[in-house]
Amino acid sequence: MDNGWDASAQAWIQSQGDRGDWGREHVLDPVMLDRIGRGRFRNALDVGCGEGRFCRTLQAAGVSPIGIEPTAALLETARLRDPTGDYRRGRAEALEFPDASFDLVVSYITLVDIPDFRAAIREMARVLKPGGSLLIANLNGFTSAGAEQGWIKDAAGRRLHFPVDRYLDEFAMSFAWAGIRIENWHRPLSAYMAALLEQGLQLTFFAEPGPVSGDEARQADFRRAPWFVVMEWQR
Repeated sequence: MDNGWDASAQAWIQSQGDRGDWGREHVLDPVMLDRIGRGRFRNALDVGCGEGRFCRTLQAAGVSPIGIEPTAALLETARLRDPTGDYRRGRAEALEFPDASFDLVVSYITLVDIPDFRAAIREMARVLKPGGSLLIANLNGFTSAGAEQGWIKDAAGRRLHFPVDRYLDEFAMSFAWAGIRIENWHRPLSAYMAALLEQGLQLTFFAEPGPVSGDEARQADFRRAPWFVVMEWQR
């Protein structure tokens, strides 16, 4: 099934740069890097590595990563930007690695792109070494549940609130911005939690992070609704 990534790859590459988009730079990266910077990880698998930005970030943190990515144009860009890196064509639902291969597996806003996320979680847990960590950044279900509607506004266009609708359902939704048009999936947090617990993983960190830097007005917008969730699960 075409989820829009092939057609959107170039626009995505242009939107990311070296620091990622606003949410990655000012909200998610600080939390993700804090978890990684504790010095426990030697090697990592970045599942859905895109254009390779976070693999390069892992390298800078002293972790040796392999990136897998199903979208050809994103994979090509990752290899061009990091010629000595290890980037492979692959899908999260069928990882071509032996059991217990990695200290760290990273899923950085990729579960929302994967229709069979339960198979992806099984595979990511399978390739973790005992004591290893699965570090997940994901869209928060409370906002993805109403994302297609967007902000509810008054007659003057002022943002009143962000809706929550069909929260307990699992459904695909379309997003379009800045030349990017992709399909993401909404799921309630309980669906992800159940799939992770079924693999015998233990939750060691949980956050719904807010921004720690950036334009103050935009920070205020990001504090009005929970946009992201970060979890670390240990085998």
